[in-house]
Amino acid sequence: MATALKLIPRHIAIIMDGNGRWARSRGLPRIKGHEKGADAVRACVEACGELKVEFLTLYAFSAENWQRPKTEVFALMRLLERFLKEKTAELLEKNVRLQAIGRLTDLPAGCQKQLHESIERTSGNTGLTLILALSYGGRLEIIDGIKSLLRQIDSGHIDRAMIDVDMFSKHLYTRYYPDPDLLVRTSGEMRLSNFLLWQLSYTEMYVTPKLWPDFTKKDLFDAVEDFGRRNRRYGAVEN
Repeated sequence: MATALKLIPRHIAIIMDGNGRWARSRGLPRIKGHEKGADAVRACVEACGELKVEFLTLYAFSAENWQRPKTEVFALMRLLERFLKEKTAELLEKNVRLQAIGRLTDLPAGCQKQLHESIERTSGNTGLTLILALSYGGRLEIIDGIKSLLRQIDSGHIDRAMIDVDMFSKHLYTRYYPDPDLLVRTSGEMRLSNFLLWQLSYTEMYVTPKLWPDFTKKDLFDAVEDFGRRNRRYGAVEN
């Protein structure tokens, strides 16, 4: 299937939605949905590797998710730490470089330690770059970018007149990565949920009713195939 796709997005972003509903529909605790969702992450990483996608950004834990019940947040952090610990060797084997964006210092100390260790261990890999958005919020990112610019202005490193789209982009969490070409959202919800608000300006969107734990490699291939049929005009008139 992968070899038949002619137009491959350089950067795919995914809002992984539906873990709780998947678990509830089966009479299971919500954490079981999150655990099953980890299998979908693995499938997408494999698919992106086969497609030669350069960047994959996963909305793993939003800044708003801290408002969930403490027991669920605690379980999610333990799952994250375990996922990183168990999957780093697999990332190394598949030549995947791990990165993360968000207010990472909000994470528990154990998660931060394991995250930094996994990032360091995979830093020399040259294949897919897997970016986890953790304690991430699009509005917070823009505010942090403004604060970063103001510090540069106050220190005399830049002048206000120099500020443009490109300069502001360099002060965001994503400054080292290109904007996503394709956004995939599972569970059928038609909203961005405060994800990459600046970066998704001209991103193609693909929404599937499938819940995240049921999302497969074939589903990602289908999304990329649909992307290949789009005519991306970036605001220009079609010839």
